[in-house]
Amino acid sequence: MPFADVNGIKMHYEVLGDGYSLILHHGYGANMHIWMGQIKALSEHFKVITLDSRSSGKTERPKEAYTLDTLVDDLKGLMDALGIQEAHLMGQSMGGWIIQNFVLKYPDKANKLVLLGTNHKGAGIHLLEQTMGELYELRKTAPEEAFRRYAKLMHHRRFFKEMQADPKKKFHDLWSAEDLIKETMEDQMTPEDLALLANAIDAHDLADRLHKISNPILLICASNDKMSPKLVMEEMDSAFPNSKLEFVDKTGHHLFLEEAPTVNNLIINFLKS
Repeated sequence: MPFADVNGIKMHYEVLGDGYSLILHHGYGANMHIWMGQIKALSEHFKVITLDSRSSGKTERPKEAYTLDTLVDDLKGLMDALGIQEAHLMGQSMGGWIIQNFVLKYPDKANKLVLLGTNHKGAGIHLLEQTMGELYELRKTAPEEAFRRYAKLMHHRRFFKEMQADPKKKFHDLWSAEDLIKETMEDQMTPEDLALLANAIDAHDLADRLHKISNPILLICASNDKMSPKLVMEEMDSAFPNSKLEFVDKTGHHLFLEEAPTVNNLIINFLKS
């Protein structure tokens, strides 16, 4: 289990595949295992690096407050520790927030960007913090009910119903509801972890600075995303100088799981073009 000494903490990461580096940054409340629909396909073309962010997964969880800039420097520190001078960067939701801020601070470290279900402001993160904190407590007594509530928030109703009907069903031969339940139960963020991370990332607000990010960008938008609506991602697409927006129908916030093959093809084609 690899760890790197990064910015004052031990950061958990994994590397799979060969070729040009592609770093995947997960969203709020998740960890590296959320990329279970991407790892195999992407690692056939790139050296894929996944990580657990500060306060998440198996990475060290500090007790003192930190900032959004700390999270940006964590990503830079991991690249330095692995000897990566430049990489493609991919982030979902909060991961996209961190990557946007990273590129503005370290423009020479980033090549192409892939941003899934993300936005340009940290608005609403404390509502999600409250929800995730409630789910943490509920998992102690009713883990299946906790997952039902989580899945209803993250997934399109079509996938939600199919997962409820058969938790063992493998979607795209990649993941099942049982796999997601395991992912949400292992290495859970505590309410204290959730608060520290939310307090750091609520500073994200780049509405007036998106035009300064000139990297080639692929934006992938879900049709029924409750947290990163299509309108917001269209605003981002209009503001970025060099972006392209792809819309995936009948999907929710975790569209990268729901329609993994479609999303993976969009990513591979964009990064290799």
